[in-house]
Amino acid sequence: MKNFLVHNDEVKNEMLKSIGVSSIEDLFKQIPIQARMVKMDLEPALSEMEVQKRIKSLAKKDNTDFTTFLGAGVYNKFIPACISQVANRFEFLTAYTPYQPEISQGTLQVMYEFQTMICRLTGMDVSNATVYDGATACAEAILMAVRISKKNKVLVSNKLNPEYINVIKTYCWAGNIEVRMFDEIAGNTSDYACVMVQNPDFYGEITNIDHPPDTLLIVCTNVSALALIEPPVDADIVVGDIQTLGLSMSFGGPYAGFIACKEKYLRQIPGRLAGRTVDTDGNPAYCLTIQTREQHIKREKATSNICSNQALMGLCATLYLTVMGEKGFRQASYLSAKMAHKLSEKLAAKGIKTLNKQFFNEFVIEVQDADKTLEKLKENKIIGGLKLDNNKILVAATEMITDEDINNYAACI
Repeated sequence: MKNFLVHNDEVKNEMLKSIGVSSIEDLFKQIPIQARMVKMDLEPALSEMEVQKRIKSLAKKDNTDFTTFLGAGVYNKFIPACISQVANRFEFLTAYTPYQPEISQGTLQVMYEFQTMICRLTGMDVSNATVYDGATACAEAILMAVRISKKNKVLVSNKLNPEYINVIKTYCWAGNIEVRMFDEIAGNTSDYACVMVQNPDFYGEITNIDHPPDTLLIVCTNVSALALIEPPVDADIVVGDIQTLGLSMSFGGPYAGFIACKEKYLRQIPGRLAGRTVDTDGNPAYCLTIQTREQHIKREKATSNICSNQALMGLCATLYLTVMGEKGFRQASYLSAKMAHKLSEKLAAKGIKTLNKQFFNEFVIEVQDADKTLEKLKENKIIGGLKLDNNKILVAATEMITDEDINNYAACI
């Protein structure tokens, strides 16, 4: 693999001479001998072709040929091949913070288009250009509500993703914010900064949400579900994760979250916002706008310590929605729901009860022994879902599931 070693001896000596040392070893004199790695126990060097063969032989040992019905926030969705081809172009892959708009127009335009798409999906007026993930979006939205309301108590639904709840509690603990969990909203909520709910909730249930008359409403949503269900236009803040928009499961990330809100809360939204204006020639131009991050203003006035966004993930989501189009996006969501309901009906015919009343692509089933059920499915190359307790399993289906997959699941359970 010498073709990847760009510095020959002549270049190395020139570099060493320019910094005033005679050898590479001189650069490490300050490190004690006992702290150095004297010899690396490596196998003999291989050629590039030999390395490729070796990697392929190791990859064959991985047993990845499973059909997955696992969801709980991360889903096996169809991703058009062109997305990675475009997103992996060096102009995007190496782009960092677009502080200089004159040389970052492409990145800034993608961020702006992403924000526009999220607003269209959620029914909100403004969206940021992503935060780290859905859990971060939830926590940051709660801090946002606390700043707006000047109250330090919040209501959070027990039916929110448990991982999101953990992140929320961590943020709120550090901010001396009291978190009260609830199953159903009841009584006066005027003492609370906000009410946070998830729809569809963590268990897949779709519910009608009434805006509390005396506090802010934050809705965490599945953006793919918004192709079929009404957007939460009555909410004050809408958050979520964009993993279903062209991002692979990737062993847990990276993904990205978004925060969208009503226009009157614009200056409290954390993260980056890209805006569109015109240049001196009257042509469209893009720039970062409404800077509320601690890198740009006094820290005590910052909305968040988040000083980055998942621009590459946002690019993938923008490409996905562009390539799929409104019709394709709706069709993928429809197929996800169709296959989930078909599986539920198939299991019901075998006496396995679905506990949901209405759901999108995820539902809870009741079995005699969750561990034994999941293990039997695994033996038949099926990842059957997420164990909730000894008798309940959270099952998800996407457009990647076929009728054969459903029949196999029902036959093995």
